[in-house]
Amino acid sequence: MHPKIFQVEPQNDFSVYVYFDDGKIKQYDMKSIIDKGGIFMPLKDAHFFKNRCVVLNRSLAWDMTGDLDPTECIDICPDLIYEKGIDVLR
Repeated sequence: MHPKIFQVEPQNDFSVYVYFDDGKIKQYDMKSIIDKGGIFMPLKDAHFFKNRCVVLNRSLAWDMTGDLDPTECIDICPDLIYEKGIDVLR
């Protein structure tokens, strides 16, 4: 079991800095996932991508309805981010 996500910081290049409770920070690039379309289509809008990016379900997520309903979001598995994300040194 990997550490838990406690903060996310979306970037202008469609990546997200993801902060874990063990002190690690990972940069996760969403461009290739967004380009696949499907449920990720709304994330192509830069304003939506940045302003709806949150932590829901202990995951990197986008709040689809604007009311922080954890059942109405697009989320990315935290284990995937921890394993595949790029380490950020700050």
